[in-house]
Amino acid sequence: MQQTQKTAGQLYQVQTAQTYINIGYLLLSFPLGILYFCFLIIGAVVSVLNLFIIGIPLMILFFICWWKLAAFERKIAIQWLGVDIAPMATPLPAGATRIQRMLLHLRHKVTWKSLLYLFLKFPFGNLAFYMVLIIFILVVVLGCITLVLSLLAAPIVLLCVTLGNGTFNKSSIGRYLWHSTTGWGLNLLPLTILNFITQLWGNFAQAMLGMNENTRRLAELQEIAERERARAERADQSRRELIMNVSHDLRTPVASIRGHLEALQHTCAENSTRLPDPETLNNYLTIAHRETLRLGALVEDLLSLAREDSQDLRVQIEAIDAGILVEEIYQSMMPLARRERQISILRTIPPQLPRIQADRQRLAQVLQNLVRNAITYTPDGGIIALSLTPVSNDYVILEVADTGVGIAPEEQSKIFERFYRIDVSRTRASGGFGLGLAIARDFVVAMGGTITVHSTPGEGSRFQIILKCA
Repeated sequence: MQQTQKTAGQLYQVQTAQTYINIGYLLLSFPLGILYFCFLIIGAVVSVLNLFIIGIPLMILFFICWWKLAAFERKIAIQWLGVDIAPMATPLPAGATRIQRMLLHLRHKVTWKSLLYLFLKFPFGNLAFYMVLIIFILVVVLGCITLVLSLLAAPIVLLCVTLGNGTFNKSSIGRYLWHSTTGWGLNLLPLTILNFITQLWGNFAQAMLGMNENTRRLAELQEIAERERARAERADQSRRELIMNVSHDLRTPVASIRGHLEALQHTCAENSTRLPDPETLNNYLTIAHRETLRLGALVEDLLSLAREDSQDLRVQIEAIDAGILVEEIYQSMMPLARRERQISILRTIPPQLPRIQADRQRLAQVLQNLVRNAITYTPDGGIIALSLTPVSNDYVILEVADTGVGIAPEEQSKIFERFYRIDVSRTRASGGFGLGLAIARDFVVAMGGTITVHSTPGEGSRFQIILKCA
């Protein structure tokens, strides 16, 4: 019972606070209505009279101020009256000029409804001010009358309470005086009328200062259609870029392999009894082997891209030993780094490392892509470091760091996008579609992890992969 009374009291306090806010809103409507009316009349008259001189700039300024005032009214109605008002307009195109934006605004129904709202604010403000004034006087008069009548009836009430074995204390006397002043609830009726008027005006503001439901849904559907159209354009652009990249990047290693094999074949044809010297033969075969590795990596990237586009990118999550995998990557990539760029690869594998949840084959592909990128962008004699760091018993951080050229801050958010290349000439020389990091991100996310980059231009880059422990 006490809890129920406490809740009822809290609700009463909230209602009383909102009533005071409503009264404040009604009183504020009076000066605001006068301000809006004067602004609209003066602005319209001045703009029309000066139409052929400086009227167009004045009309634009008039329109901007008109829109801002309507937005201000919408904000007050939302914050003071607690009304849920839809946006006044849909988001404007990013590349639209100011004139285009203004023309789009003029086509919206809300623009003209807001103008009517600002005009009607003047009579409403006057009406609201006088109603608040009259109701205030009425409440005071009713309060005085009921207080006098209650005081005259107080001896009778005291006699009845005494005959009924009741008692009077300070608390009961205070409640009696409070109810007497409020007219035993009669004075709440005018306040209820004010709340009702404010609610009606709030509903009017909701209809005039926001898009209706049908327009809002249509705008949402148009926005979705625009996003899908932009997505289709990006996909089409990606396909065109893919064809251009494939035509160049696949042809380059094939042409290199064919050229060296033709040279070797030509040498053998000239002297069928004698093979080229071992150094020349080893050089030809090394180049052919390197180009086949590049060609295989490009084909693997294309297959991964095709799987992702067909939503057939599957990973087989299992508990694996990250230390063994890093050692395998180190052993396979170290000879390539030393032979091509005289780069040293280091690895740090702590003992008793917890197993991680990952797809072994996909994670190996991710690490190989990161190491190949590090080799590409690290100068001769540089260092690449592979490391594993456990974080409590929950996560393991796999890091690939290099002493390369680094990545500019404005490019760090783009390097995981498809076909993005920091240095096109360098990437084309080494082969690649600009897909390695995008595929690495997709694989890591599919395995439930995250991949981030930290880089300083001129000092190097650090790629960190965070995966859960098994």
